[in-house]
Amino acid sequence: MSASTSRRPAANRRAFLGATAATLLTSATAVASAAPASARSGASASARSAAPRPKTADQALARLAEGNRRWARTASTHPHEDHARRVELAHEQDPFAIVLSCIDSRVPPELVFDQGLGDLLVIRTAGEVLDEAVLGSIQYGVKDLEIPLIVVLGHERCGAVGATIKQLNTGEEMPGYIARLVEGIGPSAWACRDEPGDWIDHTVTTHATRTRNTLRADAAFRPATVVAARYDLDSGLVRVLP
Repeated sequence: MSASTSRRPAANRRAFLGATAATLLTSATAVASAAPASARSGASASARSAAPRPKTADQALARLAEGNRRWARTASTHPHEDHARRVELAHEQDPFAIVLSCIDSRVPPELVFDQGLGDLLVIRTAGEVLDEAVLGSIQYGVKDLEIPLIVVLGHERCGAVGATIKQLNTGEEMPGYIARLVEGIGPSAWACRDEPGDWIDHTVTTHATRTRNTLRADAAFRPATVVAARYDLDSGLVRVLP
């Protein structure tokens, strides 16, 4: 990513990314489903393997959006899984996006975005809770690997969020290290407690955006662009959050 791209005004860049990504990640599903099987499958895995690595946050987000659409319509191509790719990456890696996601077994980022070996730097904690090891891992991706995009990926029906809400409702003490997860998610839950509707569902969205804002405010993660997103378990689609 060039220096001029990195120094774009943050507000304009984030507004553009949010509008573009929301369209990319949620549109054209019906059209794609109606297309012939050959068209729905898109380019072959080998052709996708030859695609150049995205160099900017815009390009990286577009690549993730394309992969998520394939996943949602069960037309994944599983790129970068062959022997040649393993050989290519034997001595160095060059991922194009960092994904901070939940540990939930239903939300594996490489599958959700239909990416392969060496494409994503994935960091997973229950409820995307931050600690120093997580922050250090993200900083390594930004500074050492020069990754232009960080995605904070929350998901509906999050168990860690559900446990947090249960504790806040009952006052029940959480066992062992699980208490640390409640401490990390609790402020997001309290921030949306007065919103009408499902408290757990609101907390999922609020926590992803608050985590995004925490990363955006930290100079350690510049010049990368940070976005928050939410995965729908039923549709398989990801949408970028405002």
